[in-house]
This record gives sequence, structure tokens and C-alpha cells, in this order.
Amino acid sequence: MTLKNLPACLLIASLLGLTACTHADVKKDKPQASQTQKKAPQAAAPARVESTNENDKQAEYVFKYLLAEVASQRGEPLASGQLFFELANALGDASFAERSTKMAFYAKSPRLALEAAKLWTTLAPESIEANQTVAQFFIFSGDPKSAKPYLKKLMALSDNRPTAFLQLESLLGSQPDKSAVLNLVQELAQPYPDLPEAFLAISQAALHSGNIELAISQAERANQLHPEWEIGIIHWADALFRRSPEQAVKLYQGFISKHPEAYDARLNMSKMLVASKRFLEAKQELISLLAVKDHVAEITIVLGLLSAESGDYDGAEKYFKQALNLEIKDKDQIYLYLGQVTEKKLDEAQAIFWYKQVQNDNMMAEHHPEFASQNHYVEANLNIANLLNRSKGVDAAVAFLDEMHHLTNQQLSSVILMQANLLSQANRHQQAFDLLSKAVTNLPDAYDLAYEYAMQAEQLKKYDVLEKQLRRIIANRPDHAQAYNALGYSFADRNINLKEARYLIERALQINPNDHYVIDSLGWVLYRLGLYDESLHYLKLAHQTQADPEISAHLGEVLWAKGQKDEALRIWNEASAMHPDNNALKATIKRLAPSL
Repeated sequence: MTLKNLPACLLIASLLGLTACTHADVKKDKPQASQTQKKAPQAAAPARVESTNENDKQAEYVFKYLLAEVASQRGEPLASGQLFFELANALGDASFAERSTKMAFYAKSPRLALEAAKLWTTLAPESIEANQTVAQFFIFSGDPKSAKPYLKKLMALSDNRPTAFLQLESLLGSQPDKSAVLNLVQELAQPYPDLPEAFLAISQAALHSGNIELAISQAERANQLHPEWEIGIIHWADALFRRSPEQAVKLYQGFISKHPEAYDARLNMSKMLVASKRFLEAKQELISLLAVKDHVAEITIVLGLLSAESGDYDGAEKYFKQALNLEIKDKDQIYLYLGQVTEKKLDEAQAIFWYKQVQNDNMMAEHHPEFASQNHYVEANLNIANLLNRSKGVDAAVAFLDEMHHLTNQQLSSVILMQANLLSQANRHQQAFDLLSKAVTNLPDAYDLAYEYAMQAEQLKKYDVLEKQLRRIIANRPDHAQAYNALGYSFADRNINLKEARYLIERALQINPNDHYVIDSLGWVLYRLGLYDESLHYLKLAHQTQADPEISAHLGEVLWAKGQKDEALRIWNEASAMHPDNNALKATIKRLAPSL
């Protein structure tokens, strides 16, 4: 029974005073005491009771329905959902189960949502939305096994089957057990050997589970069933790219030769060419794409980036200016690109012009958080400061940065770090130190400032400040590899606390095992500990990774100490030719080989 079957008089009665009407009926039918003694019981009385009970039930359903609607309107979704669930159970009405499910989701009641959704599938077994809801609930709860029967039902609904298979990747993509997902998709696809979408779904699941060969073979089978299918070609090429980028590009080229209008395939091939660093080929493909769709911002911007990458700065500027006239959300990013390109063209005034077009979106980000990640204002102004430093000197650059306002604490930290670096590059370490001292007091949780403050303290031999700041960073940021390394290196360089220095540097290496500066520090502390062979191993490893002048100075010193003076001199000479002004390198050579 549904509400549409309920008598209209009951709906009207519920609005006018259901209780009063019912009471009146009871009073009218109630026999007088004297009449009861004189008359025999009426034969029709049982039928009257049955009719009254049925009407009472109908009245109860109407009342619950009204209560559910009122609860929904009053912002009480849990109460509304529970009432709709009771109605669905009592009347067998799928629409009430659906309402209950949605109210439960609004109320964030997973228990009621699941029970209502399962009832919904029972009452409407052919409903795509009902089966999809239960399947999604189990999947998002991390229980894809329980979702299986509902997914099978979705696949069995023939009108929805191809779409359902294509949606499996996004539906199951967050599941951590990729092998289990692959097995599930294979089981779902097994009854449909002639459906290309089923094979494509297996291929996608195989790719996520790391089974590249299965991903390729299943995508190939999908395309055998549907040879002109652009989506299938794109996925097949994506899988094939993991094994052979060259084969993937050839696959695309063959398809595009037959379907030159295949926009998505050509665009994805261009991305593959970029990933393979075949920039000129990618650029030509994108130019061909513009011939098909000449007002696509994404293509125009990528063409600008490819032109800049190949050194064609005039071409890059042309494409970026074209992009400004198209519909793009983040014009500030284009202004930033134009500033960088014109800076490469040594047009400082024009570069500053473009950088100044970038707006500070902090005010908007307060009300629209999506703008926070798009704020290029600080980056643009730091680039202006660099230009001013080169043309007008450090004071002009620092003064310019002082005029920046409405910054977040993180942005302010970036600006102060830039000012300190500019002062340090000009050998004005005391000014940089004073600036950072004030900044660390005002922004105690800005550990990037604290680290730079420690580095400036080292320049001024204020080792107590260095140690205090680095230990503070380590205590609050135990994964800050640079702090461990800097403190350990400082001890090793001063030849003190060598055991602790080794511990600190090894801890840094655990966090960043491939950092050549940390590897150099470990080699240096081992040298200080007299472990020359171990030291040489690490210093050679660091030098092979990056021939930094200070690493060269350390490597040469250990070679010198081991009596390999010719090799030490060779290392130093090569480093001096590349870095003639490096103070650490010059000091090492002067101390050990003054005649060089």
C-alpha cells in the first residue's frame, strides 16, 4: 500500500484534526449501558472493528508521512530518514526507501543509510541508482567484497553495462589492495566476452596493480572488439607507454593517420612526446591541434611552454599573449610566464611590467579557498626583487620587498628569506642576521626562517645561536634532515663533539639517503674521526653525484692525507677552473698546497 492508495478523506482529516474525527466516530458507535442489557450483540461488529483498524493504520501512515516531511523541512534529516524507512518497510514503497537513504546520508548516519539503501534494492531490484548506492557505500567503507553482488546486478542491467564498466576505475581507484580489485573486475567481466568496456576495465585495474603485460593485452583485446574506439586507443597507448614509449607513440600515429580529427588522441600523444623530451615533435602536434580547435587555452599555453623550453622566447611570448585572450581561470600564471620569458629576452622593464600584473588573491582566498593554491603574487614579486638587485642593488630590492602587504605568515617567511639571501650574497651577514633575529621572534613557528637564522649565525661565528636554533628545529620537526646535517657538519668542521656529529649526520642520511651534501658531511666527519678509507668512500660518492667545490675541497684533503697528492691536485684544479671564487676551496688549497 502506498500513500496514493490512502483515502483522500484521511489526508483531509489529518489536516483538520484527525484525533477529533476518530474520537467522534468512537462516541457515535458506543452503545448505551441500558441498551446493552436489552439487545443482543450485533453480528456486523467484527467487520466494523476490522474496518476501523485498517483506517487507523492508514491514518498512522499519513501521520508518519507528514512528520517525515516536516522533519525534513525543519533540518532534522535523521528523524525524517527513520520515519521514511518505517513507511518503506510497512508499505513496500521503494520511493520511501530512496528518501530514507538520502536523508540518512544528509544526517551522516551510515547505519541507517546502508539499511535503507539495501531495502531500496529489495523493493526496486532493477534500479540502477539503488544498486549503485549500496555498491558505493561498501566500496567507500573499504569492503569491496560485500559490494560484489550489487556490482554484478549493475552489470546485468543491459542498458547500463558499458557505462558501468567504464566507471569501475573511479569507483574502485581508492582501494588499497589493487590485486583484490583486479580479481574483482575480472570476475565482473567474465560473463561478457564480447564487451570491449569489460576488457578495458580489466586493463585499467591491471595497470593500477602493476601488471603491465596484462594491462596491455586486455587493452589490445578491447580494441580488437572496437577498433575505432578513441578511448580504447588512449588507454592502450597509456599502458604500452610503461613498456615502450616509442611503441606507444607509434600506436597513436597509426590511429591518428586514419582519424586526423581525433583530438584527444593527438593531445595525449603530444603529452607523451613531452614526457619523452621530444619537444619539437610535441610542438608540431600541438600546432596541428590548433588547426582543428584554434581557441583551446590548454594547447596554447603548452605551446608557449614548449617554445620557452626550446629557447624560442619570441614564440613563447606570442602563445602566452594569445592565451590571455582565451577563457582561462588563472591569468596570473600566464602573467608569470610572460615575465619569465621577457626576462630571458633581457627586457627587464617589460618583465617587471608583466610581473606587476599578478594580483594578490589573499583577500579572495579568505572566502574562496580554491584561490589560495593559485596565488602567484609572492613569486612574481620575488622575481622583481631579483631584477632590481641586479640593476639597482640590494638596497633597492630589499626596500621593494618591504612594500609588500596583506601576506600570510608563510608568504611573509618567503619574503624575509629572500631579503636575507640578498643581503648574504652581498656579504652583509650582520644585516641578514639582525633581520632574521627579529623575524624568528615574531614568527617562532617559521622553521625555514630559524634554519636560515642559524646559517647566518654560523657566518658570524655565533655558534651558540646556531646550536640553539638547530636543536629547536630538530625538537619540533624531527624529520628536518637539513637541521640534523647542519648541526652535525658544524661540529665536524670545528672538530668538536664528533660522536654526536656522526649520529646527527647519519640521522639526516636516514631521512634523505640520496642527498649528496649529507653524504659529503658523513665523509667529512669520518675523516675527522680518522676513518680515512670510509671517509673516502662517501666523499667519492658525493663527488660523483655533484662536483660541488666544497665537496671537491673535502675529497682533495682526504686524498692528500692518504698520500694521493697527485689525485688531490687534479680534483682541486678541476674545481678551481669551474669555481675560481669559492672561499672554502681556496682556503683548503692555500692551507695544504700554498704553492699551487
